[in-house]
Amino acid sequence: MLANKQLSVEVHNEWDPLEEVIVGSAKFAQLPYFDHGMNAIEPETRHILQSTQDRRFPAKVIEETEEDLARFIEVLDRLGIVVQRPKPIEFPGLVRTPFWESEYYFPYCPRDVLLAIGDTVIESPNPFRSRYFESMAYRDIIVGYLKHGSRWLSAPKPSLRDELYETSNPAQPTLREIEPAFDAANVLRLGRDIIYLVSSTGNELGAQWLQSALGPEYRVHPCRDLYCGSHIDTTLAPIRPGLVLINPERVNKDNLPAPLRDWEIIVAPEMEVVHYSDLAPSASIWLGINLLMLSPHVAVVDADQTRLIRLLERHRVEVIPLRLRHGRTLGGGFHCVTLDVRRRGNLESYCG
Repeated sequence: MLANKQLSVEVHNEWDPLEEVIVGSAKFAQLPYFDHGMNAIEPETRHILQSTQDRRFPAKVIEETEEDLARFIEVLDRLGIVVQRPKPIEFPGLVRTPFWESEYYFPYCPRDVLLAIGDTVIESPNPFRSRYFESMAYRDIIVGYLKHGSRWLSAPKPSLRDELYETSNPAQPTLREIEPAFDAANVLRLGRDIIYLVSSTGNELGAQWLQSALGPEYRVHPCRDLYCGSHIDTTLAPIRPGLVLINPERVNKDNLPAPLRDWEIIVAPEMEVVHYSDLAPSASIWLGINLLMLSPHVAVVDADQTRLIRLLERHRVEVIPLRLRHGRTLGGGFHCVTLDVRRRGNLESYCG
């Protein structure tokens, strides 16, 4: 049901039966030019951004991605899931503040800029200058949720001055504790427990602000020694209560987040190296575990990750295999390109 119906926001975890979701768009996709704030990203991605001359993605990449997203939406529609789409904006010129200027990014990954918890949509204080106004592409959708009784919060806009970015160790960039800054994709929802990745895209003040915004019925758990790079959803993938998929290159028994210590662990297999055609990938091979749960026993998974699919099936997960042919080039898999805003279930505790 594509945008013909809109419900209020109500989502408590990553696995309850999905009823409504926002799916991003690759239209007007381009890489912004390299600015100082981009020093705070992984060295591999930083090198790609520094060396890229033609920042517009080829028409083929955009067209095929839109085809893949359309196929994905068809599947969701057949399952009765309401789908909302952003209005892609082709911003003219540069985004400017009193402290810096940058080019704009594109609304491919709503997961990065919006966070839905309970009955609330939160605009996150993103640390990348090029994404400062990206949430504007979703503004009409958010206003609709507000009109239907949902809460809408916007984190304080960070100033993103040069001193926010700690770059003395280029191999492990991070954010200083000057102001709250985090991508929404640094967060996973486990009912009353919220996992928060402290990394190059999320600082400690961001976790503190999120806890203050959510209040005492939630517990925000900062994870400090898990993964220093961007986002958490290529590192951990909660499947259902008591079962989590982990990236073995980043997660072990010593750094597994405390709320997950009593859960059953599925160790992800080696990933198939796909999804960037003739363009350098901006996302790692571990985008393969960037799956979207439609219910506790149904997942949308990259069709090329056959070893992972077989592993999930052995754990009683029905897999819907789909493709995002240029997911690694554009930097997002099925979890990244969606924001689940309504799931059928209640707020519960799943962690000891």
